[in-house]
Order: sequence, then C-alpha cells, then structure tokens
Amino acid sequence: MRGMQNPPDLRPDLARARISDTRRAGQPTIGMVSLGCPKALVDSERILTRLRAEGYGISPDYSGADAVIVNTCGFLDSAKAESLEAIGEALSENGRVIVTGCLGAEPDYITGAHPRVLAVTGPHQYEQVLDAVHRAVPPSPDPFVDLLPAAGVKLTPRHYSYLKISEGCNHACKFCIIPDMRGRLSSRPHRAVLREAEKLVEAGVRELLVISQDTSAYGTDWKDREAKFPILDLARDLGSLGAWVRLHYVYPYPHVRELIPLMAGASGSGAGGILPYLDIPFQHAHPDTLKRMARPAAAARTLDEIAAWRADCPEIVLRSTFIVGYPGETEAEFQTLLDWLDEAQLDRVGCFQYEDVKGARSNALPDHVAPEVKQDRWDRFMAKAQAISEAKLAAKVGRQMQVLVDEVDDEAATCRTMADAPEIDGNLFIDEGFETLKPGDLVTVEVEEAGEYDLWGRLIASPRV
Repeated sequence: MRGMQNPPDLRPDLARARISDTRRAGQPTIGMVSLGCPKALVDSERILTRLRAEGYGISPDYSGADAVIVNTCGFLDSAKAESLEAIGEALSENGRVIVTGCLGAEPDYITGAHPRVLAVTGPHQYEQVLDAVHRAVPPSPDPFVDLLPAAGVKLTPRHYSYLKISEGCNHACKFCIIPDMRGRLSSRPHRAVLREAEKLVEAGVRELLVISQDTSAYGTDWKDREAKFPILDLARDLGSLGAWVRLHYVYPYPHVRELIPLMAGASGSGAGGILPYLDIPFQHAHPDTLKRMARPAAAARTLDEIAAWRADCPEIVLRSTFIVGYPGETEAEFQTLLDWLDEAQLDRVGCFQYEDVKGARSNALPDHVAPEVKQDRWDRFMAKAQAISEAKLAAKVGRQMQVLVDEVDDEAATCRTMADAPEIDGNLFIDEGFETLKPGDLVTVEVEEAGEYDLWGRLIASPRV
C-alpha cells in the first residue's frame, strides 16, 4: 500500500508547473520556471499562451530553450531567496534569462544579485515580458504548423485549471505587501471570466479553481455594478457549467452565507457545481493579534459564521492558513488560537512562522518573537491541527464518495475528493483495480482506511464520462 501523505508544513503558496515538449524543428523556444502562488501560475500560462500564438515553442528543460523566463515570488524573504536561487540556476544552465513576477517590482534587488539577466519586469506586465522575449529571441512563426490549443497553454494537468477572477487587494494587512506589488482590487469582467471558464470546460477541464487575493470581494470595485456582491452571480454561473468549482481565498464577509446554499446543492451530486469547500485566510484568532495585523478582530463572530455555514451545508470543508509568532504574540494569545482551533474544528490547516518582509509595516512592530518560540508554537499548532485532521478523516471510513483521478502510476491511482484542493490538501489512493483509470476520471470509491492527511479507498463504480 502506498504510504504517501502530505507533510504538515506543505507550503500553500507553492505552484508546480508542468510543461510538455511542444517543439518543431527550427522553432524558437522558450523555457519557463514558475514560482509562487497559483495566481502567478496563471500569469505564466498567459505569457506562454501569447508566446505560442506568436510561434514560439515551449521547452520543458533548460537545454532545449533559447531563453528562460523566471516568474518570481516576492511575498516572503524566504520566497525571495528561492527566486534568486532559481534565477541563478537558470543563468547557470541556460545563460539567457528574463525575470518577471512579484520580485520584479524590485529590479535593483535582482540585478544586484544577478547582473547578467536580460530583462526584469514586474507582476502581470505581459507586454513588457513579450518585448523582452522578442529582443532576446526573435519570433519565427509557421502559420501552417503552430496551432494554439483552444484552452491556451496550461501548466497544470488538463483536467483542472486555475481561474483568476481579479488582481490586487484593498486590504492593508501589516504583514503583507501584495497591494504594493499588485495594486488595489481590479476585477475581471463577469463575461470574460465566464467565457474563459466555458472554454476550459469544453476542452475537458473537470475542476475550476477560482483564485484571487480576495474572492468574496470580486466586483465590488465596479462603480456602476447592478449587484451589491457580484461574486454571488458569478458563482451561480460557474456552478452551472458541469465542472467542480472550488473557491479559494474567501474572506468571511456576511454575504458569504449566500454562497453556502449553492454548495449544499453540489455536495450530494456528481454533476459539478460549487463544491462545499471554502478556503478562508483567518490568520489568527486573538482579537489583539488580529488588531496588530490590521485585520478584522471578530474571531468570536467567525465561530458563529462557521456554525451557520455548517448548519446550511453539513458537508462543507473549511481550509485556512495561520501565522504564529507574529510580533507581540504572547503565550496567552497563542493559547487562544489553539482553543479557537479546538472549537472551529477546521478540516484543512496550513501554518506559517512569521517573518519580516521588506516593505511590510509589521517589521516596525515591537516585541518580535524569538525564533525558537516561533518554532515551538508552530509545532504545537500543527500537532493539534493534525489530530483534528486525523479524526475527521477516520470518520470517513466506510463512506462512499466521488473522487477525481489526478495521476496513475504502477503503484496506485492518486485521487482527490471534493474536500481536497490539488497540491495543498490530502489525497485518496486506490491501489487495487486502478489500472484502467486515467487522469480526469470521476469515479466512486468506498473509503477503507484513513491516515493523518490522506485516505485509501476501493473502486466501486466506473469512471463517469
């Protein structure tokens, strides 16, 4: 039996690009390294789609590329270091490197470490990236050969796709510099989002992962909007397409309650819809800590909201991320967070140890927490979260549920339930009778065994087509 399980420190901001070799003889070819969050992954997909439309090939390795684009992350200092390392590796392996993404907002920081890069552009500056590619590797299209896939170039498996509905954020959290890098909230038009989603589903996508910095605020930046909360209409329309629709980064505004009935309708069917799954960045539970973060200090009311969501949709799965060791966090404040987690009983939990980020206002706060204390609190927090996860998964043994097949190898089929987002949540493994399955299949299983983060199941129904 396969013994895989997700480690408790799996970074929820990590996106893994998957690139297939699509080159023709003599074709100018570009490589891509995509770091950071799924929102950056979507930016990478858009850049590569534009390049493919101009006749460029996409290389899955350094040696086959005429130049390499590195899409960077600049959210945390550790992410910046990872980005610089990736740039250095690309320079060493290829030598011709174009840098874009969030860290590109600090060009001197990049060129100070790597003066040989060909160009540096900031986040979602698609035209500037294309201009840099044109200068480095002139296009040479063949209109009879270079056909662009209907869904564009995807860096995820073809059966699921990230769907970015907005850029930027209007929050002013002291630990975050995203608004400085990506600007204020700017929502894509409803019709444009829906048209992209329709094309993806027509191309075979079974799951749409809705992403933004603040999904529940979608459309509230439109001055002449008809609906007070446009995310509700968008969710209804996306839920009608026949694919699973998973909502990420949803702030717990009161109108989120109006999304829950849509999830209740999808939880018992296999025909798609808004999944009973909410990814909500709570960050902490103590009101004083939340105040120092410049976040709404309403942890008690949040528990009431969670209870209301579960009353309307008992199957709902709640994922969140938290920060421990935030400046000024006392042992009593941390204990409040542990007690809150005990009461909230969240299904999926990630946790970061606080670290300073250049430009963040939290850097100037007094009473920074010692590294060893942060590590101790992280260990205690994750131990509690792991125990909650293990108990919740154990309760699923014996149940039948529909799962989406992600990968099949010689040992097992790796699948996900409605409760599992790709890369950041758990898996369900089928290790008998899986040989005819393929990625993208929707199958029914009976859960036979549970671990701390993963499930194992027995196939009881053939794939749904």
